[in-house]
Amino acid sequence: MADAPVIAFFPEASFGAALNCVGIARALRARGARPVFICHPGFTGIFADYGFQEHHLPAVGAQPSADYWQEFIRRHLPHFNLSPIDQIETYVAPTWEAIVDTAIRAEAPLAALLARMRPDAVVLDNVVMFPAVARAGCPWVRVVSCAETEIADKAVPPYCSGLASDDTAGWAAFKARYMKSVGPVQGRYNRFRLEAGLAPLPEGEFLEPSPYLNLMLAPAILRHERVSPLDPDRFVMLEGAVRKEGPFDMPDFPKGEGPLIYVSFGSLGAMDVALMERMIAAFAKVPARFLVNVGALRSLYRAVPDNVHLDSWYPQPSVVAMADLFIHHGGNNSFCEALFHGVPSLIMPYCWDGHDNAVRAVETGTGGRLERANWTEDALIGAIEELLNDAAMRDRLASNAAWMQAQSGVELAAERILMLAREQARRTG
Repeated sequence: MADAPVIAFFPEASFGAALNCVGIARALRARGARPVFICHPGFTGIFADYGFQEHHLPAVGAQPSADYWQEFIRRHLPHFNLSPIDQIETYVAPTWEAIVDTAIRAEAPLAALLARMRPDAVVLDNVVMFPAVARAGCPWVRVVSCAETEIADKAVPPYCSGLASDDTAGWAAFKARYMKSVGPVQGRYNRFRLEAGLAPLPEGEFLEPSPYLNLMLAPAILRHERVSPLDPDRFVMLEGAVRKEGPFDMPDFPKGEGPLIYVSFGSLGAMDVALMERMIAAFAKVPARFLVNVGALRSLYRAVPDNVHLDSWYPQPSVVAMADLFIHHGGNNSFCEALFHGVPSLIMPYCWDGHDNAVRAVETGTGGRLERANWTEDALIGAIEELLNDAAMRDRLASNAAWMQAQSGVELAAERILMLAREQARRTG
């Protein structure tokens, strides 16, 4: 391994991005590369558990606690009941402020760490650019693991808007309100970029495409027809990048019959215990079995129906492969896993690109959408039954799953990253 190209992965502080990168890193390791991970606070041990070396960003000045983002999300839970456009001032702009703060704090320690590591390539799965990555002296790869809307186009709805593909009037209103609120923080970020030696970005953007390689996870079944097609030499369409996990042993259900439904809103969404309790009460009335991811708050749930099993973690890809329906928040990795295994999605979005994926699921006939908070028990049960009984959707998803699995997004991603890294290794001797 002494001459193996070193690939430094730097995912954002979310399990979706982190585990997506794990899948690609595994494929790289199988090809003879040496993947390593740069960790945000709170992610220590996540990558080591998969056998990868971790490098931790040193603390410089006032650092947030390891559970900073959990605390941030907890404060903003009420805002997730708002429409996407009404979240701009209450959640989206404050989130960008926090993200920019993180990028500024990380700049000096990240630059020093990359100088010591001397990787042959850096893989960035994030929504903001860290100037140290661009100045690391090696190629960098951008992973677009959010919805395709993250890469703007005149024919693509605005990022995080949750607007339909034909609602161009709504697009204009959303963009105007977005820039009014987000413009000041983007201006602050651009000043930071200039100080760090990078050019400012266009209006509303926080991360530029890589001049080397960009990996798009949104599968073909979800993609929009673009006015300005993406350069195929720099933008690689992956058909998702779904990792493999170990086998899942199904728990015993006292009521052991009926379709299997998996429910997960991610580690942050699981903090909304009140919402989860409402849903569990409705699940008791459905003739199905439910596996529900409640994160670190399992101890808060007392009375659990016989057809519901709660746990703090599941090997999600393995569970989705067994499921008849996946109820989730619209995170792009969860949506891709459902599509990869031919499972319909019921998306109940609460923020960010979940809004975009929920609308796109309906537009493409790959799932359903239900408001996160303003639903009745009858509406939730009805949505579940409709998706379980939609034979045409299931056939469409099965055909698409066969296509996605044949493409093997993690393998293609690893192949292209390794080509880039080996070329860099040859250039530097």
